[in-house]
Amino acid sequence: MAAEPHRAAPAAASPADARPASARAPVAGGSAVRDDEIGIVSLIPEPWGEQLMARHQITRRLAQRFHVVCLEPAAEWRTMLGKPWRVIRGEPRRRVGPLEIVHPRIIPHFYGEGPLARWSWRRRLAPVYRRLRREGCRYVVLYLWRPQFAAARLVPGHDVVIYHVTDEYSFSSVERPVDPVEGGLLRDVDQVIVHSPALYERKGPLSSRAALVPNGVDFAAFATARAEPADLAPIPRPRIGYSGFIKNQLDWPLLDALAARHPEWSFVFVGSVRGHAGLDATIEQLRQRPNVYFLGAKSTDALAAYAAHFDVAMLPYVRDDYTKYIYPLKLHEYAAAGRPIVGTSIRTLLDYPELVVLADDVDGWSAAIIRALRPESQSPVAAGARRAVAARHDWDVLTDRVAALVRDAVVRRRPAAGGDEHG
Repeated sequence: MAAEPHRAAPAAASPADARPASARAPVAGGSAVRDDEIGIVSLIPEPWGEQLMARHQITRRLAQRFHVVCLEPAAEWRTMLGKPWRVIRGEPRRRVGPLEIVHPRIIPHFYGEGPLARWSWRRRLAPVYRRLRREGCRYVVLYLWRPQFAAARLVPGHDVVIYHVTDEYSFSSVERPVDPVEGGLLRDVDQVIVHSPALYERKGPLSSRAALVPNGVDFAAFATARAEPADLAPIPRPRIGYSGFIKNQLDWPLLDALAARHPEWSFVFVGSVRGHAGLDATIEQLRQRPNVYFLGAKSTDALAAYAAHFDVAMLPYVRDDYTKYIYPLKLHEYAAAGRPIVGTSIRTLLDYPELVVLADDVDGWSAAIIRALRPESQSPVAAGARRAVAARHDWDVLTDRVAALVRDAVVRRRPAAGGDEHG
């Protein structure tokens, strides 16, 4: 997904004033709670960078509505052994438009919910909470993007806790019970938000308040015409393309068999390689085929230009107890680019027959790609129909739904929220 431009705050503006005027209005329904009274501390599992996942896209758009601080992760304690042990007072801060990104103090992350974990979270969260209160936030929302952050909810200073589930965090290809830590988190928080239908069916019943909000797309970035990338231009058409992380969850034997059967097609892979066991050898073997191309890692912004110049886009996943829970980001990215899509019949894709032709073996994939290359599948009318579906999944539209859930959670907790006990 491509990065969108953000409004720059005036030099003398306070963080609340950096948001659009619409974000400073009262919430819908006549509530006395105003959006500029709501602060959100978003805990993400990686430093903010060029690769924007769902958590980044939603967090940065929530910052258009509320005062949002994104707290980058602390290093795991083992990696800090032998390094100078001191606490740096005051966190380095930077802005991406109205979003404030805070790098944590040099305090290690401890797993679990024991005393060391709580101590670590208190040292990282307390300064952010105090600053949000000083800047006028009567209600502070702790927004968790991973179960590994569960202990953060045990530190006082927030009013509402939201847990946003974007994956099956066991990452196991064989079904496992819900981890007890995540189960406790699902039961304890004020609102659970889940991306994929299978995850909602699995984890939603563990929460008293769960909502399904699907994955989305930066529609303008992918639907806008872009120049053909220089490293893609020499590759012969038709191009059968994949953009995203290169990982073990892709069906590599299928892809190798397709490339062998169809030397007249170019198979193009765009994205960074995940450090999975045996994956480098698999990729190196596939590279030997003259019609297979790996173009390497690209920024989220650059990926949009590649999807637009595929002839057919692929979602070639293995089918197992992990992939049945995923909701591929690239589904709506491909659709916004207008491309015909062929995919494996994983659970999420079953809900989009208007976007994806499903296939599960080499014969089925060959037939599906041939069908996708026909003029009627490549036509402007077909492309427009795909874009219409993608437009309904624009991140701005979906973030409106998330923002409404945030407001509702604050209103439900309001009688106990914003009290003097938070300072």
